[in-house]
Amino acid sequence: MVERIGFVGPGIMGRPMALNLLQAGYPVWVYARTPARAVSLAERGASLCPTPRDVGRAADIVITMVSDTSDVEEVLLGDDGVIAGMQEGGLVVDMSTIAPAATRRMAKRFAEQQIAMLDAPVSGGDVGARAGTLSIMVGGDADAYRRMLPLFEVMGSSIVHVGESGAGQVAKVCNQLVVAANIAASADALLFAKAAGVDPAKVREALLGGFAASKVLEVHGQRMLDRNFEPGFKLKLHQKDLRIALEAIADHGLELRCVEAVAAGIQEGVEAGWGEHDTSSVLRVLEGHNGIELA
Repeated sequence: MVERIGFVGPGIMGRPMALNLLQAGYPVWVYARTPARAVSLAERGASLCPTPRDVGRAADIVITMVSDTSDVEEVLLGDDGVIAGMQEGGLVVDMSTIAPAATRRMAKRFAEQQIAMLDAPVSGGDVGARAGTLSIMVGGDADAYRRMLPLFEVMGSSIVHVGESGAGQVAKVCNQLVVAANIAASADALLFAKAAGVDPAKVREALLGGFAASKVLEVHGQRMLDRNFEPGFKLKLHQKDLRIALEAIADHGLELRCVEAVAAGIQEGVEAGWGEHDTSSVLRVLEGHNGIELA
């Protein structure tokens, strides 16, 4: 039997993820707080629902992909949330990036209703979402993971069951620490090359051939060179992710200095009005401090 899929949050990431599920032959029911975001999915055969409760009522498996912890709590556990409509035996898969502790609390709440919950945040940006090549980090029950694996394989190419509930979100915190530091380091390197009178594009090309090579330098480095700050992943969302990271780090009594410095730079970029732009626009913070433009 083909699972009936609910999808809550068809935004920059969620819309292509849901489209890939439709193209794979799954029936999909969609809820969007901004209905216009779901029109293209309806044109491809998705059914639109007026509330998350209706998505829960229609689907065997509900996927959420929304902005922050409070948004996930609202669409899952609110008065019109998924939990109000879903039957026993259902599965909720939150693919947002939220606080690990909140994930564990919600999973316990669903378990009381005999509904399983996985946390499965992703990495790969809008490019990976469209191509179905996301990296998916999963926390939760092994049986629920096996049930969801065929859908994960439609949306991603690297899928790892990290551990119990919340483990996927812990892995995503680690991912964002590395990605944020790499974006900041790429901006540092390219701007230094410019200041030193060397072609930053040639420097990037050279670095991609050695140990400094990374997907971030490849993709975001090119965005910086092109000054293409159209959002693949919005700066304000990276700010949110690092807030979650810093809170989780503090919960464990750690002091991790790299993330603190990078978070401060991203905060400056948001305050400067670039929150809706791509996270690579952190470059502009450096340009402002140094009076040099990369272009």
